[in-house]
Amino acid sequence: MAVVYLRRDLTIVYANPAAENLFKISARNVLGHRLPHLFPNDSPLTAAIHQAEKRNCSYLQHELSLTTAAQDRFEVSCTVTRVEIDGIDGYLLEFTELHQQQRLAREERLHEQTEASRWLIRNLAHEIKNPLGGLRGAAQLLERELERAELTEYTQVIMKEADRLQTLMDRLLTPQRMPHLAPLNIHEAVERVRSLVLAEFPAGIRISREYDVSLPAIEADREQIIQALLNIVRNAAQAMKGNGDIVLRTRVARQVTLARRLNPLGVSIQVIDNGPGVPHELRDKIFFPLVSGREGGTGLGLTLAQNLISQHQGAIELESEAGRTCFTIVLPLHPGGA
Repeated sequence: MAVVYLRRDLTIVYANPAAENLFKISARNVLGHRLPHLFPNDSPLTAAIHQAEKRNCSYLQHELSLTTAAQDRFEVSCTVTRVEIDGIDGYLLEFTELHQQQRLAREERLHEQTEASRWLIRNLAHEIKNPLGGLRGAAQLLERELERAELTEYTQVIMKEADRLQTLMDRLLTPQRMPHLAPLNIHEAVERVRSLVLAEFPAGIRISREYDVSLPAIEADREQIIQALLNIVRNAAQAMKGNGDIVLRTRVARQVTLARRLNPLGVSIQVIDNGPGVPHELRDKIFFPLVSGREGGTGLGLTLAQNLISQHQGAIELESEAGRTCFTIVLPLHPGGA
């Protein structure tokens, strides 16, 4: 929570570190200055303060648009409370960035929907898997009884399609293995994925790298992180039909909320492509099982990636428009992970 405390004359006497991070300011540069020094066009905020004064109680202003002196724009909600702290009579301002609220609500909703979908799919897969064995066995028996060899083509089709469905059901029913955590240099995993995708699409896919080489090691399961990254990068390559540009970017993430916990530091891995983008109607459900925007896709790759990242207490976000799609994986960086 970003907190700013003002005197009655709107002089800033305190700003916590969260407020410094949110508004990209240094507390020592604003302490002792009046509120317009931080927000020159602060009329909506001033109006909220006047409402708190008038009602003599806390006042919550939703969807407040603020612009700092540096012309940085923020969409926030703000609670104004008239209080007295250490003998100073004034106003306590508590800010929450709307983007963060929306992201947390979306993450919670996605988690619930994914759990429900996973339960439904696993039960459906069980019901499909049982008769598949009988179907394949019957085709084998039928093939032995056929007198004309050319008719075996049809039984082979039955058995091959049964095997394909069996493989799909096995993937849906595979029990989740908990990650075996060990120190991992994230760039080792990203480079492994890069080499695999370039080998799979040698002609048309070009992959560039923008790495923050100062990132420390994280505690993660190497194979699971590679699998999650591979699914996302391969998905990008397939969306571009094997011809396009992909950027792999790593950065440090600060003050990120993951799995309902605030993490001072995290690691961000972005996969950016210049493909056609994810259709608008699929963006809110692209991580659901069996949802795919690509012809012939199973809709399991991104679902598996999200499950693996969730097991690491991380999150995946999607931003997409025509010509630019960005999947961002954020993983917590725990103390001692270096």
